[in-house]
Amino acid sequence: MTETPCGPRVRYEKQGHVAHVTLDRPHVLNAMDTRMHEELAVIWDDVEADDDIRVAVLTGAGDRSFSVGQDLKERARLNAEGAPPTTFGSRGRPGWPRLTERFTLSKPVVARVNGYALGGGFELVLACDIVIAAAHAVFALPEAQLGLVPGAGGAFRLARQLPLKAAMGYLLTGRRMIAAMAQHFGLVNEVVMADQLDRCVEEWTNDLVRSAPLAVRAIKEATLASLDMPLEEAFTARYTWEEKRRDSDDALEGPRAFAEKRDPVWSGR
Repeated sequence: MTETPCGPRVRYEKQGHVAHVTLDRPHVLNAMDTRMHEELAVIWDDVEADDDIRVAVLTGAGDRSFSVGQDLKERARLNAEGAPPTTFGSRGRPGWPRLTERFTLSKPVVARVNGYALGGGFELVLACDIVIAAAHAVFALPEAQLGLVPGAGGAFRLARQLPLKAAMGYLLTGRRMIAAMAQHFGLVNEVVMADQLDRCVEEWTNDLVRSAPLAVRAIKEATLASLDMPLEEAFTARYTWEEKRRDSDDALEGPRAFAEKRDPVWSGR
């Protein structure tokens, strides 16, 4: 398959309240080049701005790979042209802030992992809120074997989401982790056979859409913002989306619908 130089690298579709974001370079296992990062930045801006969207699903095209991370052929070319070397974070580079650094993205992102999630692909998964993986999915951060560092958050998030010794083992060696092990460590919510992947993702997105959108955003914000706070401070910190939820019509609609024995109708206001 020949890639059109100016062709889109990402497919973006909206179905009801769900945004579907597909990394679309299957011929290179959805490796992420500069153009893809630029497109993703625009897409994540739209996901956040569109109040009709309540959840995003991030996946890779084809059945072999979610993403194998940075396009190393492009990186080698940029190095030869004298481009600055990469390091931690993407500030000043195309697509910033990338999903791995969008710390204020208020809507949940579900990773649909359908194969290899390596390097930056695994770092994207670690940045998502819910992860559904096919049984053949494989995760790894091979940067140490390439003279690189997992600079899109892998070094930081994996050490927070795994026991430290386990994280260091994977970080320092680049060893691969099968889907069942990822689920054992709690990195993955569910592992299913490939032919059940779409059904499982849809079940999760349906549950997310049924939840009150402002409550979902408030809970995500408060949970992530308070991770490193003392518990007493977490109770008294200010959370922007919680203030919006507290004063919203939906805060009244939920109890009212329960009392009236009917399904709530969320306005998001």
